[in-house]
Amino acid sequence: MKNKIYIYAGYIIQLPDVGIYKKSTDWKEYIIMKKLYKKIGRKLTALVLVAAVGSAAVYFGGTRAIENVIESSVIKQPYEPPIIILDAGHGGMDGGCSSVNGTPEKGINLNILLHLRELLRINGYTVEVTRDTDRSIHDDGVEGIANQKSSDMDNRLELFNKYDNAICLSIHQNQFTDPAYSGAQMFYSNQVKGSSALAQSIQDAFVSQLQPENTREIKLCGEELFLCYFCENPTVMVECGFLSNPYEAALLESEEYQQKVAFTIFCGLQNYLASLI
Repeated sequence: MKNKIYIYAGYIIQLPDVGIYKKSTDWKEYIIMKKLYKKIGRKLTALVLVAAVGSAAVYFGGTRAIENVIESSVIKQPYEPPIIILDAGHGGMDGGCSSVNGTPEKGINLNILLHLRELLRINGYTVEVTRDTDRSIHDDGVEGIANQKSSDMDNRLELFNKYDNAICLSIHQNQFTDPAYSGAQMFYSNQVKGSSALAQSIQDAFVSQLQPENTREIKLCGEELFLCYFCENPTVMVECGFLSNPYEAALLESEEYQQKVAFTIFCGLQNYLASLI
């Protein structure tokens, strides 16, 4: 069996060529197809997004739809895909930073996570999340904002370190005093092998697929980024853009762009996993 990668309406979809999927230019229709795909997805050998996709002239935005098909072979050797742990930064009483329009970061993070989770599940990954609603995950009975925040972060880290074979992504938005700053940037720790390569792969995906003018480099973090630094699995904090930049804030507040960000992260993750095989 061969794998086909469909490129349409700015999205690249990787599905097995089993004759049950029709091309569509409607994102919502694609999401509906997950129900059909899930019935066979977990039974198939893991599929890798081929590197050729990076040179396939992908367009995000505008009305131009691309409908190319790229074929690649199914991986023959045994492959156990990692568990993917997703974290939507902040939540509940902790709104994170706010956009120039007053939109709190926490909701944007959550929306991107939910879209990304769908993409990963469609492709057969096991996914766990720190939260899928607007809430803090501190322990019951903990009182005081500082104590609740500490408990919340401890519980997120506990999930990040729950599995030996996991990859962890924490989704955030950036902010700076100068509104001119823009662009996604990945943060990682050198405590765990693989984090740097994962960060670079996702950064490259943002540049090639969504933000061609982005010249930012991946950045090493310290203990101040708690989850990144203390996680025992490859981990990246994905800062998707600057809410202090009016143009980028407007994009990040839109559901369409949030879907594109989620898909970009997905592609970066796929390319990183392909490099390990």
